[in-house]
Amino acid sequence: RLWNFCSLELSVNNHAADFSLSTSAGPPVSLSCLVQNSSQAEELLWYREGGKVDLKDGNKVNVSNICISPVTESDNGVTFTCKLARDKSVQVSVILDVQFPPQLTGEESLQIEEDKDVTLTCNAKSNPQAQTAWYKNKNTLILQQNRYQLYQTSEVFQLSIKTVQKSDNGTYTCVVKSALGEGRKDFHLIVEDKKPVFPMEAVIAAAVVVTLTVLFGIVARKDKIFKVWKALVS
Repeated sequence: RLWNFCSLELSVNNHAADFSLSTSAGPPVSLSCLVQNSSQAEELLWYREGGKVDLKDGNKVNVSNICISPVTESDNGVTFTCKLARDKSVQVSVILDVQFPPQLTGEESLQIEEDKDVTLTCNAKSNPQAQTAWYKNKNTLILQQNRYQLYQTSEVFQLSIKTVQKSDNGTYTCVVKSALGEGRKDFHLIVEDKKPVFPMEAVIAAAVVVTLTVLFGIVARKDKIFKVWKALVS
């Protein structure tokens, strides 16, 4: 019995050690956990990350199956672990490698004042990781040094344009492509005339002039105003 306990091990889908399972989004995935070298009934447990999976009574002893249906993008990187109930150190884990193409569609209109900066952002998850390309009016965008900046992570793709000019008007397209497909998004950029900026000092000075003019006018005409008021109350 001691020998059986020491040699007791599990397997998941015929893997006796932790492994990664590649699949695509949509179709279900079945995981089967089996107790090896056991001469007695052994209870099994399943975990999704840190949470325990509810199992029916007939699906716990010596063999236990779970089904992930449907598999979604959010399951990518998730770990499922089968454990022996009486000795949780006996376990096998599987990490789901869910592959899916970039999902990016739609369009966006942006109005920006001349000489301001603008950033165009595409958010697109994909597995395997995608590459991006930028186009202006359906032509490959020529990146002018010091005016265009690119920023990219596994899910975020950005194009920043510094000090926009009227020549920057047009439709910019973000194309995100992987081996499984591609997605794209259009940005309609409208560069507006630069708004005149009045210095705050000039605004304050103008307000003071107007106020003093009104006050001086009242003082200069105080006698006439007093006579009119006196006539009204008489």
